[in-house]
Amino acid sequence: MKKIAIVLFHDVLLLDIAGPMEVFSIANRYLRPEHHYHIVTIGPESGTIRASNGLMMRAELTLARADETYDLLLVPGGPGAYHECHPDLVAWLPGACERSARYGSICTGAFILGHAGLLDGHRVTTHWNYTERLTKAFPRAQVETDHIFLEDRRLVTSGGVTAGIDLALSMVALDHGRKVALDVAKVLLVVMTRQGGQAQFSPLVASLTTQETAINRVQNHVVEHLDQSFSIAQMAEIASMSPRHFARLFAREVGMTPMEFLQNVRIDHARGLLESSDLPLKTIAFRSGFGSVRLMRQRFVERLGLTPLQYRRQFG
Repeated sequence: MKKIAIVLFHDVLLLDIAGPMEVFSIANRYLRPEHHYHIVTIGPESGTIRASNGLMMRAELTLARADETYDLLLVPGGPGAYHECHPDLVAWLPGACERSARYGSICTGAFILGHAGLLDGHRVTTHWNYTERLTKAFPRAQVETDHIFLEDRRLVTSGGVTAGIDLALSMVALDHGRKVALDVAKVLLVVMTRQGGQAQFSPLVASLTTQETAINRVQNHVVEHLDQSFSIAQMAEIASMSPRHFARLFAREVGMTPMEFLQNVRIDHARGLLESSDLPLKTIAFRSGFGSVRLMRQRFVERLGLTPLQYRRQFG
């Protein structure tokens, strides 16, 4: 029997708890009793815990009583994971994770692991909307942005919310084989392996500000004339700079090269048209500045792991 522990705290996201729990619980239907998962919940103290959606819960064990060895210890996310400090939980986690065969986080639960010093030196991920914040908070962690879930030695981390289901399915497959995990996925009406990563859900370029700077002027000009071709020299001329100085300043201020920005803006624009219109792919490719469906398809696969047609079917 494998023991799974899930930590509870105030303002936790309920689906981060329920998703993985259902995976392990349904897996028990296909396993012999001696191979079942035994799931326990652990709270900082006795009494009720309010989830972020208002549901009241009660943990089976308190931190003081949870001194067993677990096969997997998970920390879910939610507003309470990145707005609160949880000193008792942070103090308890290093020893508990050391005793566990595997440990990890769902969504923004990574922030709690980070405060406990458990992300340092590891490749990790979290919800796409919080990767930059996680990177700044824990610079010794290697935060990767486009994974649904990520394993690094004994540490497993996942992207947002439903990614906890993907992570749990991968654990079932590791423990009992792909067939059992696939049976569970069918019950839950989810795919065993998603196409693409988190990038397909998040904008590749943040909203542009109205601040009037040379770099921002170039960004806005590019966005307003996407059907045109651009080179670094052309963009530098708009900014009234030399190409070399412009490229260096752009990368420092924006966090990507001018050409990366151009490609990302083109992809985001095409995604918007795929989601909101029935325009032919050829028209979308032209309006977004790709020039051809072939090039648009190539850029989509490189950046999102999906073709434009697959993207339209999934999000349109």
